[in-house]
Amino acid sequence: MTDDAVPELDPVIHAQARLRVVSSLSTLREGDSIAFPRLQDILRMTPGNLSVHLRKLEDAGYVEVVKTHQGRTPATLVSLTRRGRLAFEDYTNAVRALLNGGAGTEQS
Repeated sequence: MTDDAVPELDPVIHAQARLRVVSSLSTLREGDSIAFPRLQDILRMTPGNLSVHLRKLEDAGYVEVVKTHQGRTPATLVSLTRRGRLAFEDYTNAVRALLNGGAGTEQS
């Protein structure tokens, strides 16, 4: 029966841009954050596009966006929450299960 079960992929993470965001943030140590412009550069995304995807991830509780100041300069810091780390781990496990389970099912 478990052979028929297809793992569910988290739709919040599954969108390509959000997967790239979460994947990048997962490389940070827990509790660390990255400046918005740096994340934007790494992902090669426009500020508007990145903001939209961060909002969706923030609404799901997967990322935290903190607006602060470094001296007199405004700064936006982004980090992956514990919930986001667990969701990403579940997502990657589901993808692995799909790939491992799918390896023999499509052959005729």
